[in-house]
Amino acid sequence: MINVRIADKIIGEGEPCFIIAEAGVNHNGDIELAKELIDAARNAGADAVKFQTFKAGKVVTQNAEKAEYQKETTEKGSQYEMIKKLELTEEDFNDLADYAKKKNIVFLSSPFDKESVDLLDEIDVPVFKVASGEITNFPLLTHIAKKEKPIILSTGMTTLGEVEEALNVIRSEGVKDIILLHCVSDYPAKMKDVNLRAMETLKRAFKLPVGFSDHTLGITVPIAAVALGACVMEKHFTLDKNLPGPDHKASLEPNELKEMVKAIRDVEKALGDGIKRPTKNEGEVKRVVRRSIVARVDIPDGTIITGDMIDVKRPGTGIEPKYMKMVVGKRAKINIKKDDLITWNELNLV
Repeated sequence: MINVRIADKIIGEGEPCFIIAEAGVNHNGDIELAKELIDAARNAGADAVKFQTFKAGKVVTQNAEKAEYQKETTEKGSQYEMIKKLELTEEDFNDLADYAKKKNIVFLSSPFDKESVDLLDEIDVPVFKVASGEITNFPLLTHIAKKEKPIILSTGMTTLGEVEEALNVIRSEGVKDIILLHCVSDYPAKMKDVNLRAMETLKRAFKLPVGFSDHTLGITVPIAAVALGACVMEKHFTLDKNLPGPDHKASLEPNELKEMVKAIRDVEKALGDGIKRPTKNEGEVKRVVRRSIVARVDIPDGTIITGDMIDVKRPGTGIEPKYMKMVVGKRAKINIKKDDLITWNELNLV
């Protein structure tokens, strides 16, 4: 399994999960709101903040219909009219990239057209994130791959065969550093549809690092995904779920994002290294709660010990009960008082 470097982070098995706070278009076309989203992502402890870069006229036809969830969360009008309001300028993206750098958080954005790819390359994003809807857009994939940077590829709405086709296009340009994200492109995605075990399928099939792009409500699924081995976690967030726009309602608010990041880091600590051994604190508990062989009655010096003379009680600082058969039949070397722990030094072993 390969590892992939993004900025100063190593992505892969055994490495900390790379957490992407997906601002997307939740800035509502407002550069100042976008900067507040960067602040919120940084304060939550995310590794990266990600936006979306596009020119509406190059992405969608004038009369393209909205998705059902977009109809429910935005005003009337076409998809073009909706996303046109969410465009940011080239100057905006340069400004946001500089702002993120000052805030010490990785700046990312998903490009949706070739000009946006070129812009992000000029800004020097460390990795290109490809949205699920572009996985069959081979001209765009080829253009991205020619930039010779790592690629994170979301796989929502795909079959395994479609993922393989996209990988072939990317690899044909010489790109080897690829991360796959399992994803369910539904907003919000239903728990019964999440299918986290598909991450393992992707990992086995393509021998690449695999993460998860989450569209469920809440933080339960991201935590479970990391426990199952997701090396990247991408999650939408907003400053306020009640803001107008297509993605706010299915996003986390800053306090929830912070809670998710903390939970993921806690899960990583809890996963450990897989070696079964007592912890330092368990060593102290073991002394208290395990049992030892003790004298049930007074045992005079020289007495041959029988089974009815001994018992097992706490603490666990003496001879362990599993050695009971070795103690029976031995001769006491000293007087052993009732309820005293028996030690090997008190027995004649020959």
